Amino acid sequence: MIVVRNVFQLKFGQAKEAIAAWREGMSIAQRTGSSVSSMRLLTDLAGPEFYTLVVEGTYPSLAEFERSAQAMTGSAEFRAWYPGFAALCIGGRREILTVVE
Repeated sequence: MIVVRNVFQLKFGQAKEAIAAWREGMSIAQRTGSSVSSMRLLTDLAGPEFYTLVVEGTYPSLAEFERSAQAMTGSAEFRAWYPGFAALCIGGRREILTVVE
């Protein structure tokens, strides 16, 4: 099992809008056939950079994450949605972790 964390640094004051956007993004993921077994949104309480949004998903394997990502990003609905979310960000990164049991 793997955990994928997309960590976005938001523009000042854009957290509420970004959270609403990603709730819609999570619906798009479901409609495009994502194999994510759980997905959640996390926001910062404290730290070196304010306005951080983390979109975290758990997948059965790296191959399933790649398949899900291609299905989602290949959809017209995602391509129409993403520029609106990207406009709320100043940057980001992706972390891909193996769950050790």
